[in-house]
Amino acid sequence: MWKTVIIDDELLARQRIKRLLMQYDEIEIIAEAENGDEGLKIIETLKPDLIFLDIEMPVLNGFEMLAKLKHQPKVVFTTAYDQYAIKAFEEGSIDYLLKPIEIERLEKTIKKLKQTNLVSAQVPIEELLRQIQGKKSIKTLTVKLGDKILLIKLDDIVHIQAEDKYVFLHTVDDKKHLTDFTLSTLEEKLPEEFLRIHRSEIINTEYIKEIRKGFNGALIFVLNNQTETRVTSSRSNSEALRLRFDI
Repeated sequence: MWKTVIIDDELLARQRIKRLLMQYDEIEIIAEAENGDEGLKIIETLKPDLIFLDIEMPVLNGFEMLAKLKHQPKVVFTTAYDQYAIKAFEEGSIDYLLKPIEIERLEKTIKKLKQTNLVSAQVPIEELLRQIQGKKSIKTLTVKLGDKILLIKLDDIVHIQAEDKYVFLHTVDDKKHLTDFTLSTLEEKLPEEFLRIHRSEIINTEYIKEIRKGFNGALIFVLNNQTETRVTSSRSNSEALRLRFDI
């Protein structure tokens, strides 16, 4: 039996999930909390195997609470979060439930819990936070132009290139904008359509026009901008890129 805590600031949401969970003999609900601070104290005291956790809550939100935990139970998020967060949950051994929770989706969660080890399947909290918080909902990047700050839409960025100590955003109109971000920071910050193919290059996969075979197994990406920019992958990234594009 899995000792379980429900953490959600909405009373009706807690009541709903509690009612749904009561049909499972494997679940023993030992406590509820209405915010992250209360949840933190309960988890450290009762040390549950499993928690159902809301994200947007007062005092401490779900992410802030997880970052403070010493005891790390299996986490199932109950959320209406964006697609990048959902993808992060799916890629780790962690589950999510979109509100309002449906019994059919909860059934899949319970089956997944039965098939995984409650302790070893948990992804490290730091990695979870990096995946989710780094890619949650940005739509623009800022660049400085004299005493002005420009907002460059992600949809307009074709590729991002590091040149010596500088990083430039190349946009669909073939303009080049200097940014203060490093490529490593951008790799974590940007959504999944932005792909690092080389230590000095990130491309927006939405702008790929063609992929050609290059020298020594490298791949050449022809981009769909005015000048049809060509960007070559590093050899070390080529295998992963072939799997990504099924080539």
